[in-house]
Amino acid sequence: MTDILKPRDEKDIGEALQWALAEGKTLEVVGHGTKRAIGRAAQTDFTLDLSGLAGVDLYEPEELILSARAGTPLAEIETLLAAHNQELAFEPMDCGPLLGGEPGRGTLAGTLAANLSGPRRIKAGAARDFSLGVQAVSGRGEPFKAGGRVVKNVTGYDLSKLVAGSWGTLAVLTHVTIKVLPRAEDVATVLVLGLDDGKAVEAMSVAMGSSAEVSGAAHLPADAAARIVVVSDSGAGRAVTALRLEGIPVSIAYRKQKLEEVLRPFGALASLAAEESRALWRAVRDVAPFADGTARAVWRISVAPGDGPKVAATLAHETRAEVFYDWAGGLVWAEMPTTIAEEAAVRAAVAGRGHALLVRAAPAARASAHVFEPLDPVMAALSRRVKESFDPRGILNPGRMYAGV
Repeated sequence: MTDILKPRDEKDIGEALQWALAEGKTLEVVGHGTKRAIGRAAQTDFTLDLSGLAGVDLYEPEELILSARAGTPLAEIETLLAAHNQELAFEPMDCGPLLGGEPGRGTLAGTLAANLSGPRRIKAGAARDFSLGVQAVSGRGEPFKAGGRVVKNVTGYDLSKLVAGSWGTLAVLTHVTIKVLPRAEDVATVLVLGLDDGKAVEAMSVAMGSSAEVSGAAHLPADAAARIVVVSDSGAGRAVTALRLEGIPVSIAYRKQKLEEVLRPFGALASLAAEESRALWRAVRDVAPFADGTARAVWRISVAPGDGPKVAATLAHETRAEVFYDWAGGLVWAEMPTTIAEEAAVRAAVAGRGHALLVRAAPAARASAHVFEPLDPVMAALSRRVKESFDPRGILNPGRMYAGV
C-alpha cells in the first residue's frame, strides 16, 4: 500500500515536495479521491492527501467572491452559498455516484484541477472561467500565487487558468479563489417528447438561438430517460429533450411561452416545475443514467453539437453503446455494454470532430487505453515543455494523463 503524507498547511506541502525531490520519490495528489479512478492508473511512491487543508478563508457575498483551501468539499461550499442565495454557476459534476464512490465528497481544488463543468456551461462558461486566483506549490517545491481576488487582474501569464484541467500534474493547489453568482429565484424545464437524436439536436439548436435564454439543453434517448424518475413519467417510454429556463417567475413564464412556440413544430411538449427541474438537471450533471454500480466503460465525448448524433450512431453500430447528450448535443456521454473500453472505435468515431475522455473503466481497461485524447506531436511537445517548467523531475502525478509525462 502506498504511504500517505497528510500536510496541514502550505508549508508542510512545500517540505513534502522538497523531500520528494531530494529522495527521488513520486507523489499522487488527491483530495478525497473522488476522481481517482479517472486517468491512467497511478504508479507513485507516496500519496499526498490534501483533505486536511479544508475551510473557507474568505467569502464576500456582496463582492461575489469566495476563497477556500484546496481540500474544502464542494458540498460545504454549496451549502454556504445557498444560505446567501448564491451558487457555483459552472455547476460542477459530482463524480461519486458514477464512479461508485460516496456523493458530495469532491473538493474545490479537485474540481478546478479537472475543470469540471455541468449543464450550465453552454451559458455561464467552464470552471476555469470562474477561477480568479490560486495559491500553489510547483513540482520544484516552490510556492507561487497567480491571479487575485478581483475579476480584472493585471496582465501576464494566467496560471490560474493553466492549472485548470491539468489533473494535479503541474502543481499542488493550496488555495483557490472563485467568482460566484446569484442563484436563480425559479427554474422550469420544457420537454419535447419522442424525438430521434438528429431532430433533438436540431430542436436544441433552435432553442439556444431563440430569445428564451436557455441555460441547459440535454437529450435523453428513451432508455436513458427511463432511468431518471422525474422524466420517466412525462416521457412515457419515449425520448426526452429538455430545455431549462432560470430567473424570476414572471420572466420564466414569458420565456417559456415563447420557447414552446418555437418548439411545438418538433413534437409533443411537457414541462417540469422547479423541484422536478432541479432533480432532472442534477441527474444530467452527475450522469445518473450510467451511475448503475457497474464497471462498464463510460466515455465523455466533446464535439460540435451537429456531430453528436453522428458519433453516437457510429458507436451504437460498432459497439452497441448507449448515449445521452448535454450541452445542446456538444457533450455525448457513452456507456459501453461491457467493461471493455472499445477505444479504437471511440477514437475512430471522434477523429477530426473533437476529443474523448475515458471516465470509467475496469483497471485492466484503464491500463491498456489512452484515457485522455492522444496529442499530436506539436501539442505533445508543448505539454511536455509546460510539465518540465513546473515539475522538471516529474514527481507530481507522473503518467496520470500521458505516459512519460
